[in-house]
Amino acid sequence: MVGSPPPPERQLRFDDGSYFQFPAMRWSVSNFRQLMPTVNVSRGVGAPTPLPRALRQDIDAVRFTPLGGAATMSWAESLAANYTDGILVLHQGRVVYERYFGVLNAQGQHGAMSVTKSVTGTLGAMLVAEGRLDADKRVADYVPELARSAFGNATVRQVLDMTTGLKYSEDYADPNAEVWAFSQAGNPLPKPKDYSGPRSYYEYLQTVQPEGRHGAAFGYKTVNSDALGWVIARVTGRNVAELLSERIWSRLGAEQDAYLTVDATGTPFAGGGLNTGLRDLARFGEMLRQNGRFNGQQIIPKAVVDDIRRGGSREAFAQAGYSLLPGWSYRNMWWVTHQPDSAFMARGVHGQRIYVNPQAGVVIVRYASHPVASNAANDPTTLPAFDAVARHLMRQPR
Repeated sequence: MVGSPPPPERQLRFDDGSYFQFPAMRWSVSNFRQLMPTVNVSRGVGAPTPLPRALRQDIDAVRFTPLGGAATMSWAESLAANYTDGILVLHQGRVVYERYFGVLNAQGQHGAMSVTKSVTGTLGAMLVAEGRLDADKRVADYVPELARSAFGNATVRQVLDMTTGLKYSEDYADPNAEVWAFSQAGNPLPKPKDYSGPRSYYEYLQTVQPEGRHGAAFGYKTVNSDALGWVIARVTGRNVAELLSERIWSRLGAEQDAYLTVDATGTPFAGGGLNTGLRDLARFGEMLRQNGRFNGQQIIPKAVVDDIRRGGSREAFAQAGYSLLPGWSYRNMWWVTHQPDSAFMARGVHGQRIYVNPQAGVVIVRYASHPVASNAANDPTTLPAFDAVARHLMRQPR
């Protein structure tokens, strides 16, 4: 996409889907705002909060064994293996490692994909902790328009923990999966003349049908995050972008505004539309490591972080069959390891991550453009790599 205009063979477009084909997506994920409508998440007008720096040269040499593998791999080797666009490591609040690749740089922004869900979940959990949202109430009590959908008789807690019983597949490899119909509804471009389906995220949510029993099992489904986004908007009078700016982004001392992609009605994509600078994503993670406190103030209640760290039902999670995540759970749209170091994560397709390890004092944030959407493609290297760096920094602090 270099030139005025770029030559035809190098042009990427939103309308024909070329922007999200590999390797083109390695550019697109850092330039979504050039391709589709968005809404701003203001950082406010204050000065950015500095991130102290104490860069280390020893991290690249940290070695680990990929899950299911025999040969070891270095941290530096894992960055290329996972198509890393940018990665930053904080230890005790100091930047000890920061690298960029491809088109991303420190001034750029990148799609967070489903890391967005954890941000939306954090907003919802804040409202629960403050008593503005009752986690035991039904979704329909807040959004009557969802009463006839599968969400209607689900509780807010079941939505937050994704234990809703919904007829909805998130299998990106299946062209008939409901995720594609949801994406079509949220697509802001004009619909085909013969199109008769929903034309916005809110319209689609009203069509979701039940399957199974609420509360019985964990099922990772993006529409839960967007249903929560609707509940948040109804309770606060602010959409997710406005509330994120007001309650978190403008208080973090962020370096850059963030932004969210929107549908044709201007509704933010609460399940995957967030774009941020890498350092600001690190500030968000560091706030959680410090129990909700950052920039000299308590930004989110400590009770929210405590609740995330406790995790959700491990029995419900086990039924989802994540073979690489044994013993994990899901709480407030965060992935909880239940390991002794109390690590928890935000995870997005194509390799996006926030990793918070309270015991080691470590936060790792990564933006990536892995050609395979599923986290199962990069988890075998990502999970042991992050844990190995956390152990290394804990054993050899400086």
